[in-house]
Amino acid sequence: MKQSLSIDSIFEDYAIQSAAPNNTINLELPLQPLNRALRSAINASSASIRLTKKDGIPVLSLTIVTHIASFNNAASNAFLGGANLDNPGDHMFQEENLDADLGRERETVVTQDIPVRVLTAESVEGIHEPRVREPDAHIILPSLLQLKSISDRFTKLAMATSNGTVRGTSSAIGPKLELAANMHGSLKLSITTDVLNISSVWTGLTNPVLDPQQVEDGEASLEDHPSTKLREAGPDAWSTVRIDGKDWGRVLSVGRLGGRVIACFADGHALILYVYLTNYEGADESVLTYYISSFSL
Repeated sequence: MKQSLSIDSIFEDYAIQSAAPNNTINLELPLQPLNRALRSAINASSASIRLTKKDGIPVLSLTIVTHIASFNNAASNAFLGGANLDNPGDHMFQEENLDADLGRERETVVTQDIPVRVLTAESVEGIHEPRVREPDAHIILPSLLQLKSISDRFTKLAMATSNGTVRGTSSAIGPKLELAANMHGSLKLSITTDVLNISSVWTGLTNPVLDPQQVEDGEASLEDHPSTKLREAGPDAWSTVRIDGKDWGRVLSVGRLGGRVIACFADGHALILYVYLTNYEGADESVLTYYISSFSL
């Protein structure tokens, strides 16, 4: 997966100082500790993160500030605490301090350190996106949450039938989902086992127009582009990939972030998802890119 996030979508304020070109700092960090640290900051009043060193080891230090309301115990007896219960008329409307029933905030500060590696510019030069041929089909996906619900249901059904009829390696490998798209607004999700064959089809979706500037040789090459040929082949021509159902379900969890998702199909080769996140007005666009290799058809 590749992520290109605008700074405004993550930080309210930031400062970077680096001797590297373009003021760049390259880091390698463990995802699970980072995920745990960020999740612990969900209900925080504020959070800040900085790159520092502790005992000579570089760390990302996440400082989380939380304000917790605490209440005066006397407030729970605001009306009856000083009253004579034997004679309810006594002190029924006793005078009280206005602050007695007002909550007071207590500030809690927690710091979590995540060990990281600072990488040189030379060490990251060879890192690049997977090389994938031009896609045969590109389509804007329907609701990812809906797609995930149906995909998970298909996978569970296939696993149940496989476990009931097949022993050994077949059930361990697990069934594969087939995802297909054409250039006429249709998307098809299906799964097939020895005893099961189910599918679901979406129609009326959008096939976005390719930007000539994003295609090699520009507009002149669009006539021979694989997606142009698939469109000319008609609605019965599909580009299909075969993917692991559980992995696909995890990828679709990104639907909680909102935004539109464009799926690009390289028939029998790979599926590339471009997830465009919803940012604040005026912020640069953020994109998550997922590369999923296809199993043999």
